[in-house]
Amino acid sequence: MKEKLIMKNRGDHHQQQQSSRSFISQKWTLLLCIGSFCAGLLFTNRMWAVSDSKLITRPTFLESEGLKLVSEGCDLSKIKNVKRDPKEIFGEVSKTHQAIQTLDKTISSLEMELAAARSIQESIANGSPISEEDTRSSTEKRKYLMVVGVNTAFSSRKRRDSVRATWMPQGDKRKKLEEEKGIIMRFVIGHSATKGGILDRAIEAEDRKHGDFLRLDHVEGYLELSAKTKQYFATAVTMWDAEFYIKVDDDVHVNIATLGHTLVRHRKKKRVYIGCMKSGPVLAQKGVRYHEPEHWKFGESGNKYFRHATGQLYAISKDLATYISLNQHVLHKYANEDVSLGSWFIGLDVEHIDDRRLCCGTPPDCEWKAQAGNACVASFDWTCSGICRSVDRIKEVHRRCGEGENAVWAATF
Repeated sequence: MKEKLIMKNRGDHHQQQQSSRSFISQKWTLLLCIGSFCAGLLFTNRMWAVSDSKLITRPTFLESEGLKLVSEGCDLSKIKNVKRDPKEIFGEVSKTHQAIQTLDKTISSLEMELAAARSIQESIANGSPISEEDTRSSTEKRKYLMVVGVNTAFSSRKRRDSVRATWMPQGDKRKKLEEEKGIIMRFVIGHSATKGGILDRAIEAEDRKHGDFLRLDHVEGYLELSAKTKQYFATAVTMWDAEFYIKVDDDVHVNIATLGHTLVRHRKKKRVYIGCMKSGPVLAQKGVRYHEPEHWKFGESGNKYFRHATGQLYAISKDLATYISLNQHVLHKYANEDVSLGSWFIGLDVEHIDDRRLCCGTPPDCEWKAQAGNACVASFDWTCSGICRSVDRIKEVHRRCGEGENAVWAATF
């Protein structure tokens, strides 16, 4: 009995110990849960604070630039409200315009040098002689007002002599004209189909006597006038750095001083094409003069050409001559050279100048205009596309319509 009582007391004591341990375990569990929760809150708040601080302290590029300006003493709010003087704005615009013009001139100069290099390279490839003038850099060349190329043929010796006797100065006067007035004048001719033949030798002898020829690497022929015109401008712009390049026929009378005064009015224009503008019919019928083999390109029968300068005399600015030189291998040639020239400028930003003083008639027309104080640049007969019987009549035209020998020497361009 006593043993049973002892065992019972031990059982009760063991139960009490277990109950006490269970109670302690529940308390610690609760405390651990509460502690874990608090630690979680603390950790979470800390992470959000760090994340927010990173977002706040990372400014955008524009904000950085704004802060930089403010730190340098610039107030953005003041900049927005600043009212600038219109004169100051106009001055800045003018400076920008001048900078663009300077850049355009630089580009044109580089294009001309490229054209010169190409021309020299082609001449070397073709075995043509290269002169010292050809190899000289364009920046070293003298600046001229104009180059006047008088289109001529092997059979036109008398025409050339009549021009020399009237409006084209000779010898020392021609050289003086180049040096003092910046005017180059040359008869323009290529070579015969048999290069070095009797026709070429005759021109060489004439050139030794007068020294007023520009020889082209071109085979002469009436149907090749478009190719000759293209070759003339490409060669002239390579040899002489001029403001204008003129082509005129050898049966036309020209007043050089009046031509110079006419051109200088347009010297500030970049791309200018000056002449008597016309738009004649496209002739599809074979066998007629000025027949156009490619008439179908101009639309229906009876259509007219686009506006272009008549072929007796026209002038183009340096930029256009350079353009022809750079693109001569891809410029299309029509049957008529004046049409070809006009077609090369279609699609370009070119100003066409229609000046009727470049196509006056022979006396009495040019004489009346001269007496009225409106001297003509060029005179010829439309019916002959030049002065009819020019060898016999050009002296009379010069006497009645010429500006006088001293006009060019007294002129200031």
